[in-house]
Amino acid sequence: MHFQDVEPRRLIEALALELSSLKALEPPKWSAFVKTGSHKERPPLKDDWWFVRGAALLRTIALKGPVGISKLSAKYGGRKRRGHDPPVFRKGSRHIPRTILQQLEKSGFVKSELKTGKKGRLATPKGISLLDKTAQKLFKGEK
Repeated sequence: MHFQDVEPRRLIEALALELSSLKALEPPKWSAFVKTGSHKERPPLKDDWWFVRGAALLRTIALKGPVGISKLSAKYGGRKRRGHDPPVFRKGSRHIPRTILQQLEKSGFVKSELKTGKKGRLATPKGISLLDKTAQKLFKGEK
């Protein structure tokens, strides 16, 4: 059973619970007040958004492998409404994914890759194992 065989939304929600129970991520104090990008009008409504974003980042890095902060901020960007002017795409925050990835690195789920020609972060075997175990739990729960 591979983590790609499970529906992404369900996997991310289950992985967010797993990361919070493992204490792999710790939301900073400022995370309760911050917007996730300049295109957003308000901060996230859910209390566990930090863990959900961390789970989504871990899944993305495991799939697309070495990924940098700039690509991740573009992934979480969106349409900025500008009143009478037409809307424009804006990248998301770079501080949020950087902080989450530093926490995931400290926990051993992600590592920084500088040796090959590409820069970015890669999922470690421990991180991929966590994804696969969570997918296995979801798959067993289905049947």
